[in-house]
Amino acid sequence: MTEGAPPDETDAEAADEASAGHQPDESAAADDGAADAAGSDTADSATEETAAAESASEAAAATASDVPSDVQKYDRFKKIEGGTYDRANDFLRDRTYITAREWAIARLCADFRTETGVEMTKIGENLPELVPFMTDTYTPQAVNQARSAFEDKVRKAGATFLYGAMCDFFTAEDLDDVMYEATEVAKFLLEVEGVDLAVEDEMEAEDRISSVMREVREQSAALRHDEVCCPECGNEFEVDE
Repeated sequence: MTEGAPPDETDAEAADEASAGHQPDESAAADDGAADAAGSDTADSATEETAAAESASEAAAATASDVPSDVQKYDRFKKIEGGTYDRANDFLRDRTYITAREWAIARLCADFRTETGVEMTKIGENLPELVPFMTDTYTPQAVNQARSAFEDKVRKAGATFLYGAMCDFFTAEDLDDVMYEATEVAKFLLEVEGVDLAVEDEMEAEDRISSVMREVREQSAALRHDEVCCPECGNEFEVDE
């Protein structure tokens, strides 16, 4: 090639290729670096998720191990869904004097009674596990307060009902209606608690209750009228008249 003449195109291409062959592929290197970084981030994220899942699993296992075995086996109130406290409370307020809180805790106090007393600490600490519609734990003092309130209301309701049965305000048929309604509500609450009532047992219980109420009415008539003697006219009469 003559000095000063333009280089042949083949020579120029060879020179470019040679020059390119000696330089690193910056784009490929950058891509590899980005891939490595992304892979590292993905691995870190996966590791964090695995650690979080393991931590949650360990926490759940620890919580389960903290729950006493008799609490884990407790199977009452399973027929009522969680988060329905208001519905249960409205039902009870319409038909009884007690609240859902008092109802549930009274049942728990009966079931967790020992020779030395009621296990109020266990009931309060495990209340959400024992009763689906109770979402908070209770102190032993709060458990005792609810139990006491239930007992007071039952006593007052019993005195009110018995007076109504003895004061001659209700007829025998009226008392039968009252007892029928009360029995139906009581049976429903027992069924919600998980008690299976056979039809024969229900009928037998209703017959016994009716028999007791007839006896109450007869004895109350004798009390009111001085052993079946009317205080106004002095006439004697049969109690069942």
